[in-house]
Amino acid sequence: MTPCQTIADTQDRVGESPVWDVRAQRLWWVDIEGPFVRCCQPGSLEPVQSWRMPERVGCIALTGVQGQLVAAMETGIARITLHEGAQANVQWLARITHPAAGMRFNDGRCDASGRLWVGTMVMDMSLASAQGGLYCLDERGLTGPHVTGLLTPNGLGMSPDGRVLYLSDSHPTVQKIWAFDLDVVTGTLSQQRLFVDMNSWPGRPDGAAVDAQGHYWICGNDAGQIHAFDAQGHWTRSLTVPMPKPSMCAFGGAELDQLLVTSIIPAQTTEAARGLSGAVIALQPGVRGMPEPVFSRFPASV
Repeated sequence: MTPCQTIADTQDRVGESPVWDVRAQRLWWVDIEGPFVRCCQPGSLEPVQSWRMPERVGCIALTGVQGQLVAAMETGIARITLHEGAQANVQWLARITHPAAGMRFNDGRCDASGRLWVGTMVMDMSLASAQGGLYCLDERGLTGPHVTGLLTPNGLGMSPDGRVLYLSDSHPTVQKIWAFDLDVVTGTLSQQRLFVDMNSWPGRPDGAAVDAQGHYWICGNDAGQIHAFDAQGHWTRSLTVPMPKPSMCAFGGAELDQLLVTSIIPAQTTEAARGLSGAVIALQPGVRGMPEPVFSRFPASV
């Protein structure tokens, strides 16, 4: 077991989207099924703050404004302003008409130019419905899908130079990670290629982060592991975590040398096997990450 520190034992049903705010030295994340947005300052005596959202929140992104985030939910993407007393103001930036019932936004991340890339999925994974897609939010509004045929889009991340976008599909019938060339100026994706076939590795490919050396760290959901691959897709190492379903990771801490990991509480397992499921933990991977890009390309209107 890799040594770790418990950052927050919030018992999240589906903890996701950890985002480290370098300026405020705070960690943000969500419990999709809460549905909550949460925040804490690791190492301080402050309690975890939580805000209930009107819909399930698949992911969040920083805006550079204190107490303000962008959140991708079920029916759209909104700017949320969070106040003391668990009060939140929601301003919709874009709405979506999904191609099927029972869908929501899932994993998302900003690129170096301030766009938000985010996937959609059918919430009932047992349907194995490939109605999901990858969308982009910027000053043009919500565009896409730029990638189609996705069941459970996950694993979004960007290379250090911003020119490669990574995307996984964590559904049990897929379990693959792809790389795309990303034109940061135009926001165009091209040259989709297989980066890693996770069917050869323990766990389904869930959320991910990229370190400053360009290595891609992916949570192995259901296997209690986090795997690292170099820029060519070659395995470099794996870390074992004290929960079976790590969901997403992000680099944080004062030196960006911690790997912060959210987790999911399994539907069926023994108490012993559950471990720290539902908690947020911090690992020391021996490498550093990069500051999280900030969403800055707001659309003019909904």
